[in-house]
Amino acid sequence: MLDHIETFAGSLTGVSAATAAVYRRDLVAFAEWADENGFVDLGRIDRRVVRRYLAHLDASGYARRTIARKMSALRRFFRWARMSSVVVDDPTVGLSTPAASSHLPDILTDDQLGELLGDDPSPRVSPTDESPLRRRDDAVLELLYGSGLRVSEVCDLNTDSADLSAGTIRVWGKGEKERIVPLSAPAVAALTAHREAQAGLDVDAGTGADGTQPLFRNQRGNRLGPRDVRRLLDRRSPTPTHPHALRHTFATHLLDGGADLRTVQELLGHSDLSTTQIYTHVSKERLQRVHRSSHPRA
Repeated sequence: MLDHIETFAGSLTGVSAATAAVYRRDLVAFAEWADENGFVDLGRIDRRVVRRYLAHLDASGYARRTIARKMSALRRFFRWARMSSVVVDDPTVGLSTPAASSHLPDILTDDQLGELLGDDPSPRVSPTDESPLRRRDDAVLELLYGSGLRVSEVCDLNTDSADLSAGTIRVWGKGEKERIVPLSAPAVAALTAHREAQAGLDVDAGTGADGTQPLFRNQRGNRLGPRDVRRLLDRRSPTPTHPHALRHTFATHLLDGGADLRTVQELLGHSDLSTTQIYTHVSKERLQRVHRSSHPRA
């Protein structure tokens, strides 16, 4: 089964490397469980076996969202296996998984956001700090919130990605899809300051084989990574948070300000509108909370 999984993983040309790695990891976990339970032959895995695996995941305490993700990997793998004549029947056809819990994404309050971005006085950030590190951190945070980029998208940016005169940035999202995203005025200012701080520094480290230069580097001179961004937030945020919370806040604030859902979908780089629709629930809940706390008859 592992050989077929490797072949399948190699066929995933339409997804990002991170997504392909998650598929492979979930399928290897299934293969190991199947082997331990005596289901070695891929052709003999039927709906009953898949149901047993789902029951095993549930009994092991996996979250519904995780089980749904693992089932998605199995569906895609067995669909490929049937089309490739590896198996005769797809055992996942017609099987349903528990609905994922409707957890709404976390968004930052105005006070948290102002302190994080340096708009409000904060003991964490000196208003007179003009170091290259401070300027880099400012630019990263402005892109996460002001343009709603994923942390991986920010880390993958190169020096030629941003067109500051046009106020746009070219982003490569999931599935290697390119999109052009507008930059906010604070983001343009932060990126300009970051470029000025980088002028004259040694840029050999972290340079790609194709000559590309990372827009953001860590303190070792290599391309900034997601863990570096999380450490940045740990330094700057008044409360524990994560990079995606800034993206959630970006989308929610757009909808609160009157943006239509299709525009938000395009800015976020979502391929499916249903993924963006969760922010309508966040926006409505937020407005109701403000109404309840502010109106005398609420």
